[in-house]
Parts: sequence; structure tokens; C-alpha cells
Amino acid sequence: MAIKAMGWAHSFPVSGGVQAGRRWTRRQLESLAWTAAEPEMVDAVVLTVSELLTNAHVHAHSDAYLILTWDGECLHVSVHDEDPTLPRRRNPRPGETSGRGVGIVRMLADELEMKCQRHGKTVSACFRPADTGRAGDG
Repeated sequence: MAIKAMGWAHSFPVSGGVQAGRRWTRRQLESLAWTAAEPEMVDAVVLTVSELLTNAHVHAHSDAYLILTWDGECLHVSVHDEDPTLPRRRNPRPGETSGRGVGIVRMLADELEMKCQRHGKTVSACFRPADTGRAGDG
């Protein structure tokens, strides 16, 4: 059986990139057959995109490069920025307005991976729809 995957990539600038990233992600996900039956997962993916783009912009002070890849089992959401410092889990106090992004993504995604690279880092989350046996690529 041949491996078949589909994907999309887009760059989002520091100014205005998060909202544009959410809209762009929703549009791309519409082409996948399983998303109509799993609106909660679509919302989780969009929230993850929002958190990861925000982290790239706020903490890395970098444009963010978003790649979505559907491999038939997992929707991979990967965000690359130019800062090699990996995000760390924080324990924000009540009322603090930041420090929850990585924790939110860990709760939403089936898997989370962070890798330093030569020119920055990539944070990737994997989302597995409930029925990948029939979750074709539309």
C-alpha cells in the first residue's frame, strides 16, 4: 500500500498572523472528509494553531511558519519559529494572562513534540480523528 499524505504550508507575520492563521487553518481543514463529523477536533486544532502562533510571535519575536499534514491517521500541526529555545511548562498564577499555551496544547493534542533545529525550533502536535479507517482525504 502506498503512503499518501496531503499538506499545506503558510507563513504568518508577527503582526496579525494569529487571526489569519486560525482562518487559514479552518479553510484547509474543510477539504478533509472527517472534519465535518468532528467539529470539536477542528476547534481543538484551530485553538492549537492559535496558541502555537502566539508563542512564536510573543516569545520568539519571530514570524511563524505553519505546516498542516494529514497522513491518513494523524493531522500534524507544526509551527516553526526562529528562536531555538524550547517552550517550557509554566504554572501561572490566577489572573496571569500568559503561560498556559503549552499546557493547553498538551491537553488538546494526542501527541506533542518539540525539536530544536539549526535555525530555530519546531513544535508539532498530532490529532487523531476517532475513525481514521473511513476518514479519507475528501
